[in-house]
Amino acid sequence: MPIHPPLANCSRRLFLGDATACLGASALATLLSGDLRSASPLMHLTAKAKRVIWLTQAGAPSQLELMDYKPNLLAHFDKDLPESVRGGQRLTGMTSGQKRFPVAPSRFRFQQHGQAGVWFSELLPHTAKLADDICVVRSLHTEAINHDPAMTLLQTGHQISGRPSFGAWVAYGLGSMNHELPTFVAMISRPSGPTNAQPLHERMWGAGFLPSKFQGVRLSSGKDPVLFLSNPGGINPARRRAMLDDISALNRLKFNDYQDPETIARIDQYEMAFRMQAAVPELADLSREPESTFQAYGPESKKPGTYAANCILARRLAERGVRFIQLYHRGWDQHNSLPSGISSQCYDTDQPSAALVSDLKQRGMLEDTLVIWGGEFGRTVYSQGTLTRDNYGRDHHPRCYSILLAGAGICGGHTHGETDDFSYNIVRDGVHIHDLNATAMHLLGIDHTRLTFRYQGRDYRLTDVDGQIVNSILS
Repeated sequence: MPIHPPLANCSRRLFLGDATACLGASALATLLSGDLRSASPLMHLTAKAKRVIWLTQAGAPSQLELMDYKPNLLAHFDKDLPESVRGGQRLTGMTSGQKRFPVAPSRFRFQQHGQAGVWFSELLPHTAKLADDICVVRSLHTEAINHDPAMTLLQTGHQISGRPSFGAWVAYGLGSMNHELPTFVAMISRPSGPTNAQPLHERMWGAGFLPSKFQGVRLSSGKDPVLFLSNPGGINPARRRAMLDDISALNRLKFNDYQDPETIARIDQYEMAFRMQAAVPELADLSREPESTFQAYGPESKKPGTYAANCILARRLAERGVRFIQLYHRGWDQHNSLPSGISSQCYDTDQPSAALVSDLKQRGMLEDTLVIWGGEFGRTVYSQGTLTRDNYGRDHHPRCYSILLAGAGICGGHTHGETDDFSYNIVRDGVHIHDLNATAMHLLGIDHTRLTFRYQGRDYRLTDVDGQIVNSILS
């Protein structure tokens, strides 16, 4: 069969580029439909939440010291954890070699708060005052027993890296509510005291196999809240605008040749960066906040980069239409000296977290903002290392732990789930990570089973093939 003349002198690269033009156009149409969702969101359900603020406590806070009150443990001090309770469950390499697993009751006092009498530790006095606005889930569980896979599972629905983060899925599914700032913003704070702060990888707020335009943008403290956003010396806004116009023209020529949707994403990101040059400095300038704000968020709130300052920024981002805001506070990995370590962490986080919820409520924003507070797994009831009345450590424990939820569609003053007398196993109403994510999606108006993306021949979703909505925590 003779070769068609137009193809006779066609290079292999050009042929493949042109041959995929239709596929590229189809992919672009799919992506553009995501943009259209910002004006007419792909809502499968009636949304109660417009935005999410996820207060991620990286390193795994101990449920025994904060929200899962176990008074009967005092009688078991320094006694071996019964084998019937442990049930042969796997341990980490950090305690698997221990000769004993002595029970370590919490040294902190608990008290009931609010009309429903929700139990909170003395470490959370500010959070406890909001007991009637908060739902405590005591029965969250996960499969991962080490930090990185556990955090990756919490954020992406899978222990292995490469999947889109929750915020990226929301950005893909619902689009943007503003023109000047990203749909998804992440911030990281370091603890004020000496502690073991686990590393965090950018994939936690990454887009995975989704188009890169949906990944989170990290907001940092300092002169440049977004790296490389400021113009270098000698470049004014007019010159930057001219440069971007030229780059955009070149990128569009490239797109016309290869129909690669990522080229359009690149153009969009350049344009977003240009708009952010004006919006971000105003956002990050906390000097315009009244003194009452800093008093409410606590003594660390005037220090850039602290958890308290980031909580104020979270509220300012929410006011400006950012849909998904993720705060990470590191330092909860207390394998030893837990009492002093967790006291320091609660000093950093308790007052600012409570102030953020109160601030949103006062401004009428809590009714359509979902706030989530929690880590990637819990801690063991037995002590890691030497146990005394005043000092002990705790190892990783994925079988049960506690988180807090508040805001849009959440039933305040409610406690969900129950663990055994050792806070080691769930005895009622367990909630898997996939269930938590499915419920959050539900509050955003998304059916988690229908928000999918085809990659390598398979339709993927945040909750994989699992996930049940936890209706009993919904108002």
